[in-house]
Amino acid sequence: MGFGPASAALAGLGRAITGRDLPETDREAETEPPAAAPPPRPEAPPKQPRRRRPRPRQADIFIAAAVGAVDLLGYTITMRSENAAFTVAGALLLTLAAACLLARRRHPILVLGAILAIEIVVNLVVRMPTHFSLSVVAALYTVGLACRPRTVALASLAVLAGQMTAYGNSEDSFVWTFTGDVTAIALVVGVSAGVRRWQKQVDVNRLLLADRAVTDERRRIARELHDIVAHHITTMHLMSGGARANLDRDPETARAALITLEASGRVALAEMRQLLGVLRSDDDGENAPSAPQPGVGDVDRLVAESCLAGLPTEFAATGEWRELPLPVQLAVFRITQEALTNARKHAGPGARATVRLAYRPGRVTVEVQDTGGAKPDRPPGDAALPGSGHGLLGMRERVAVHGGFVDAGPTPDGGFRVAATIPTRETA
Repeated sequence: MGFGPASAALAGLGRAITGRDLPETDREAETEPPAAAPPPRPEAPPKQPRRRRPRPRQADIFIAAAVGAVDLLGYTITMRSENAAFTVAGALLLTLAAACLLARRRHPILVLGAILAIEIVVNLVVRMPTHFSLSVVAALYTVGLACRPRTVALASLAVLAGQMTAYGNSEDSFVWTFTGDVTAIALVVGVSAGVRRWQKQVDVNRLLLADRAVTDERRRIARELHDIVAHHITTMHLMSGGARANLDRDPETARAALITLEASGRVALAEMRQLLGVLRSDDDGENAPSAPQPGVGDVDRLVAESCLAGLPTEFAATGEWRELPLPVQLAVFRITQEALTNARKHAGPGARATVRLAYRPGRVTVEVQDTGGAKPDRPPGDAALPGSGHGLLGMRERVAVHGGFVDAGPTPDGGFRVAATIPTRETA
């Protein structure tokens, strides 16, 4: 179900009533720090094209029409109840006051002054009894939204003074009428102050959500870069070391290691280009990368690379196979990739690894375990790659996004085990 013209009109009306579309005013200028002095203007500034005056919006037209209708209805009822003559001049003046609201967005103070002047004329010429027109309410409410407290206080006093010009046309006591006007003005100013405070809170929340989204996106990109770089650089490091060690005595083994090194570098470049393509693409789908993200089907490739890198690895899948959501597949692939990378970096010679993938109802489990192996002293220049400490943290962040958990730690035989359980939440 989409949003039609009616919902768009209601949204515009809501922004107009709450003042979300009002321009910057002296209220913001009072709270914000003073800006730096502008640079000196050039002697012959370029001539700017004349801007067209903004037209009244549909919401403003609707508000002005509704306010005018209510004021005319109130004028008619009041004059009949007081046995006074209904005059066309009074109706035209009230209509003119409501029409002034069309400019309330650009000139809230001038609009309030014009409406008060019209109301005073109505009170003195038409001799209308005491009333509090909706035009005055709307104008004062707009001033409360758009101006600083000092201006709002002066505007409230001006409204009270304008209302007092009709006290001579009423038979009610001065105290009763004055109290009613003060209460009405206080209610209007109080509501505008509450809406203004709500607007500030909404803006603060929007900024906080935007900052949090940027932080989450940075962490996601950092995880992807860590997984891509750590895995492929480790593989390339081990392959280059193996090729160097076997270059003279076993050229074929060195050649195979160099081929694996080249393939790993090619895959790393492809994944980096894909990630950068995602970052550079805009909302237009034509510029978005078309290459798919790695998934469960690529785990076999990770196992093969691990074997070629010198870590014998076995892969086993249990449970009934089913298509997993793409984010879950990417998480399974990256967790397996990072766990095998850590095993190659930290497990000693003679170590073996096992990858187990289990399909369970409502979740999938991936487990990577190595046997540890011996830890002989390494000669200078042949030290293992140091770890950054972000691998396990990245795994936990990936799984936490899906509501799962990771269990990682050493095993009794000196190896290391990583087990991640990820809810799948497949939709029928």
